[in-house]
Amino acid sequence: MTTDFWHIPVLLPECLEQLKLQTHHTFVDATLGGAGHSLEAAKLLGASSTLIGIDQDEYALTAARERLEALPEQQRPHLELLRGNFGNMDKLLLSAEVPGVDAFLFDIGVSSVQVDEPSRGFSFKADGPLDMRMDPGNQTLTAADVLNYYNETDIARIIRTYSDEKWASRIAQFVVKAREREPFESSGQLVEVIKAAIPASARRAGGHPAKRTFQALRIEVNGELDVLKRGLESAIRWLNPGGRIAVISYHSLEDRIVKDVFSSYANRCTCPPDLPMCMCGMKPAVKVISRKPIVPTAAEIERNPRARSAKLRICEKLR
Repeated sequence: MTTDFWHIPVLLPECLEQLKLQTHHTFVDATLGGAGHSLEAAKLLGASSTLIGIDQDEYALTAARERLEALPEQQRPHLELLRGNFGNMDKLLLSAEVPGVDAFLFDIGVSSVQVDEPSRGFSFKADGPLDMRMDPGNQTLTAADVLNYYNETDIARIIRTYSDEKWASRIAQFVVKAREREPFESSGQLVEVIKAAIPASARRAGGHPAKRTFQALRIEVNGELDVLKRGLESAIRWLNPGGRIAVISYHSLEDRIVKDVFSSYANRCTCPPDLPMCMCGMKPAVKVISRKPIVPTAAEIERNPRARSAKLRICEKLR
């Protein structure tokens, strides 16, 4: 399993350039995965730095440790690899006993390995159990639970809100009818129901018809949007003055949360605009570096099609 836990890191040169990593820095990779980004970050940090990697998946942590510990000693920072969800950033960093952090990286979304492993239930291309939990050991709600027990209105809301699926209501209707015959257990069952719900003419464009519904279920099962907001706000608190946060997101809801959190900490003054000076004392905590998101080049998308929807945003902690 660990030898396969690898994916091509997205926007790697852009992340390294924007994070401005140096020796003696403390760097947190909040979504470690197979250490694709961290492996190159470690070479910039060197032995005098600390690299903290966070991931919910024990296989990812094992694979990442193998790769990072294989680096030459002069390129290998002090490693702290922590199992957990970055939504619990405060607890995790307190356990690592770090006074502050100089750079954070968040690469949001499901990893290629999780998508490609049928037993995880994330993939609409291979049949497997409808699970979709990022951390099965600590989570109870599965995608099958959502489909079998949520009412039609809630299923439609989840699909529409988390994926902009125009056929959300019809898919929810077909799901409820299908579960009356037999409960949902496999991803293959769901794919067939989605195909039946979406008219043939609408299935001819826009990629696989199940893609958006699977995305919406994954977000619901893992509470991803709430976790993202909580993790970003914690990262801003832990960031040292002059430190930076880089976030790669893959769909509009994630990108909107990143943009809104950065903006809220960059524009904290609540005074009426006609006041000659600020009276509320709410000074900006960060500066937004990327007013417009950085996106992959055409060459990167050709090498790695999964990078197509990626957007990178950066903020910097004010001194």
